[in-house]
Amino acid sequence: MYFDSLSRFLRADQPLLAKGPIAMIFAEDDVALDATLRHHRDAGFAQVLLFAPDVFELADDLAHTVTRIRYSMARDDALSEAVNAVNEAAPTGTWLYYCYNAEFLFHPFCESRTVGELLMFHTEERRTSMLSYVIDIYADDLERFPDAVSMDNAYLDKSGYYALARLDAQGAAKDRQLDFFGGLRWRYEEHIPPGRRKIDRISLFRSRRGLRLREDHTFDDEEYNTYSCPWHHNLTVCICSFRTAKALKRNPGSRREIASFVWHNSEKFEWNSRQLLDFGLMEPGQWF
Repeated sequence: MYFDSLSRFLRADQPLLAKGPIAMIFAEDDVALDATLRHHRDAGFAQVLLFAPDVFELADDLAHTVTRIRYSMARDDALSEAVNAVNEAAPTGTWLYYCYNAEFLFHPFCESRTVGELLMFHTEERRTSMLSYVIDIYADDLERFPDAVSMDNAYLDKSGYYALARLDAQGAAKDRQLDFFGGLRWRYEEHIPPGRRKIDRISLFRSRRGLRLREDHTFDDEEYNTYSCPWHHNLTVCICSFRTAKALKRNPGSRREIASFVWHNSEKFEWNSRQLLDFGLMEPGQWF
């Protein structure tokens, strides 16, 4: 299905938003776009919405399984405006998810359990959002893969991640909130604006009228930004992302300074949840 604008999509009768979980994929370019859509379709989302310009072509098998909305990411606040608009249109309590192209959601035990099962358990734990860590992945050979993207030769950092207290306007630590850092944004921080160095993102959340996503990937309801409930650890997920590697190789200020992203803490990405769990990059909580 195709809509020529977000407003036209939102004005239409919305069986597409009647049942979640719903994935929103925002295409900044067409790199790994088909792979991104297939990955999230196969993860078990009830609907996959693609926000992309018309010039980005899709494989034939995706044309009939993805809802396409003409949209441009080439302006400020493009992502938060679209996510907030869908949040307002969806029935209250619908699980929504968002990411960019060349990003891939992994949750604990995703090889045998769907994202719907994940969120059903999370709902039973009275949670309305889930923390995700954006884990940078990158091609090993930048001469063979100058855009730093290779599905078959992807690597990630197995260590080097850390967290700092998230402070409020008065300088006090916020309850159950941390700022997380690591990956390429940490190793090449001189090329990353300070406001974009964090790797945490609230990418899965339950819709609610009036809720607002901010451009730093947090919400205006502070409880949505917490990593767990007050009683025990909750599930977290990973978004394995080529996005930072792509940007560093495209940016004129950094591309000539980076001959390879591989270092002594690089490990070949195995495209499974067990590796991410073993590295401590996501939390299974009470879900076994």
